Amino acid sequence: SDPVSPPRLGCGSMGGMLALPPGQGPHQVGCTDVMVGHTRQGLFLRLFYPCLPRAGAAEPLWVPRPEYCGGLADATLGRRWCSVLLGVAIGSCRVPVSWNGPLKPRSTGYPLIIFSHGLGAFRTLYSSICTELASWGFVVAALEHRDRSAATTYFCTAEAGREEWIPFQRVPQGQKEFYFRNKQVHQRARECVRALRLFQGIAGGRSVPNILPQDWDLSLLKDNLDLTKVAVMGHSFGGVTAVLALVKEPSFRCAVALDAWMFPLENLLYPEVPRPVLFINTEKFQTPESIAKMKRLSSRNSQTRIVTVLGTVHEDQTDFAFLPGKLLSLIFGRRGSLEPHKALAITSQAALAFLQRHLKLEEEFDQWDELLAGVGDSVAPDSPLGRSHL
Repeated sequence: SDPVSPPRLGCGSMGGMLALPPGQGPHQVGCTDVMVGHTRQGLFLRLFYPCLPRAGAAEPLWVPRPEYCGGLADATLGRRWCSVLLGVAIGSCRVPVSWNGPLKPRSTGYPLIIFSHGLGAFRTLYSSICTELASWGFVVAALEHRDRSAATTYFCTAEAGREEWIPFQRVPQGQKEFYFRNKQVHQRARECVRALRLFQGIAGGRSVPNILPQDWDLSLLKDNLDLTKVAVMGHSFGGVTAVLALVKEPSFRCAVALDAWMFPLENLLYPEVPRPVLFINTEKFQTPESIAKMKRLSSRNSQTRIVTVLGTVHEDQTDFAFLPGKLLSLIFGRRGSLEPHKALAITSQAALAFLQRHLKLEEEFDQWDELLAGVGDSVAPDSPLGRSHL
């Protein structure tokens, strides 16, 4: 199927106000939620993975619970009262993946991507890019961070059925934003490392109880992961989190940073980033200071790449790009001129080409290598191939 022809909005199985695209790769995609531990030191993530086709598979809600609409209204809009409107507009939208679908076995194991969300987001708001990557043969673990940068999140205490919610927190008055955010980015990067440890434990045969009432057995992953091939990825606050995770954990072979918000990273750490990073920027978000920081990394590692996708804005790298224009403009005040399916295709193809190179994958993702040309390139979507370097 042509990845660029958009589905008509509000049609098909999605219903509601959002039509997220199914993955374009050769694998069907399954999805489950995983929560480990009864304290905020545990982990919470949504897992996207290649699965076996299953007739009549249920599709998960895009916004998993109404509490997230409240958190989103509060964090993104600063207007709690919008939560009801958001609930009506997006509360019934579903993700085109198979909920708890059976894992498709792979004797050589799947490479793993740990994904970190942006400020005021949560684990499901990047379902389109996570689904796309899983459809090409990755297991993707989309974290929900507990540093109070998520719109809201929760953990289940050891008391049966009791949940403790962790609301979004703005920078406290009188505190310097850098110190507040720097503390958060370090916690987020530690959570990325803990997520990797979780999968290393599973691969080593450790039994990991998922405390959510899911019937999906995590031990199925034991012989189906290749943990010599692990990358870390994220958007905005999650993009800089991915860069910092490379400093903290040598097992991460590379990072893909979508429109990284470089502000929270201390200057001391730039010389310490040992691995290549692919920065995929949108046209409108980055500042000259931020680009200068990215270039510092590229001067240290010749494999680091910086590309800009023309005609895109910051939200275009989230699922919000697939909301109807009027609703999107109402929430964010603007939208990119590049058709969202095209933007997603360029972003995922550049990421796949980069991941093939640095995880040493035996795939054909090098067909998109031209998207990774030199530092600071702009990717224009309108050449005969759908992209070119200016």
